[in-house]
Amino acid sequence: MPSMNKISAIVKYNSKPAGILSKEDGIYRFTYNETYLREAGNRPISITMPLRKEPYQTETLFPVFINMLSEGANKKNQSRMLKIDENDHFSFLLATAKFDSIGPLTIERINEPA
Repeated sequence: MPSMNKISAIVKYNSKPAGILSKEDGIYRFTYNETYLREAGNRPISITMPLRKEPYQTETLFPVFINMLSEGANKKNQSRMLKIDENDHFSFLLATAKFDSIGPLTIERINEPA
């Protein structure tokens, strides 16, 4: 039976769908999109996550995504305004990295809450 607490997002590289980032039962997983892998010239989302078919998996959010988040006073303000716990990095990523992110990556939540 699928977990009820799975959250997924599409990761885009220069507006092109590159893969799926998900969190389920405390485990983060990133899997490159098969089409993205097949197309010549596509770049990895991070130097630490080269293109490959096998998913990446970890118990902490991948550094490439942590580096997309605000810090310090900006993070505190976002936490207050968005009503998100400062330590909930995945929720922060989903709330803030859809449009105005620095660099080629954007993140869009797939399964919106009901």
